[in-house]
Amino acid sequence: MNVLVTGGAGLIGSYLSEFILRQPGDHSVVCVDDLSTGSLDNVRAVATHPRYRFVRDSIRNVNTMTTLIDRCDLVFHLAAAVGVQLIVDQPVRTIETNIHGSEIVLELANKFGRKVLLASSSEVYGKSDNVPFREDNDIVLGSTRFSRWCYACSKMVDEFLALAYFDQFGLPVVVCRFFNTVGPRQIGTYGMVIPRFVQAALRNEPISIYGSGKQVRSFCHVADIVGALWKLAACPEAVGQVINLGSTESVSIEALADLVIELTASRGGKVYLTYEQAYGKPFDDLPRRVPDVSRARKLIAFAPTISLRQTLEQVIEYERNRMA
Repeated sequence: MNVLVTGGAGLIGSYLSEFILRQPGDHSVVCVDDLSTGSLDNVRAVATHPRYRFVRDSIRNVNTMTTLIDRCDLVFHLAAAVGVQLIVDQPVRTIETNIHGSEIVLELANKFGRKVLLASSSEVYGKSDNVPFREDNDIVLGSTRFSRWCYACSKMVDEFLALAYFDQFGLPVVVCRFFNTVGPRQIGTYGMVIPRFVQAALRNEPISIYGSGKQVRSFCHVADIVGALWKLAACPEAVGQVINLGSTESVSIEALADLVIELTASRGGKVYLTYEQAYGKPFDDLPRRVPDVSRARKLIAFAPTISLRQTLEQVIEYERNRMA
């Protein structure tokens, strides 16, 4: 089977590519990425693999995407503008990349009859306090004054469009809502919290906590996510569904910082910044984000196996080696 991974040089895409190439069946992988947030370092392990090919281009290039989707059997559409800092700083890029890119992928997948697994986000749930979040819950977004919600809105449009293609044309699509996928290779450049915390701790610098630190999040190791994606691709019952993928183990941002300090023996401590200090403009956040994964559990027996502590230990080792 020929598999196309958009955003294949990012965290999830690079792990997924490696995972697919290890599976029986001599599958081939083509990765397309413009390297705006991905990195060639992430695909170094597979770069010379005989059944792997990297294409540096944008998913918004219709000619490139036409050729790639025509030649594949399955599409994992992971490419997106990601990271809170990027979303706050570049809302136009966020909206155009996420919506227009998905328009192109879905239109071409429908033209050639290719199954698509589309990456969405827990951001879609917005400010809802109906925790744990279930896929059919109502959505509660903040004001359009806050650019952070443009990401949630753009991923909602992606979902609506994917499900519309399924309803109107029978295109086999599966929508996966990720809850803070993390692991070695994730960059902290655009505000990703775990690499940012770990890098500061290893330098014995204060860990910057935005807001009160009482916000609760769930972090899931990327290896657990890519295994689930592969199973969902082979699950007929998943087609036409929205499926949460994440860990039900939750932690406050403050407690996460404390755990990073413990595991690194950092002497830097913590410092608290207001959102306006951190982002340079007013910012709207949500207090708690934890998934209900019963749908994924029913469909593919989804059960994350890597704990937050184990994940942090791996990230710390990776960052320590990288910084050395």
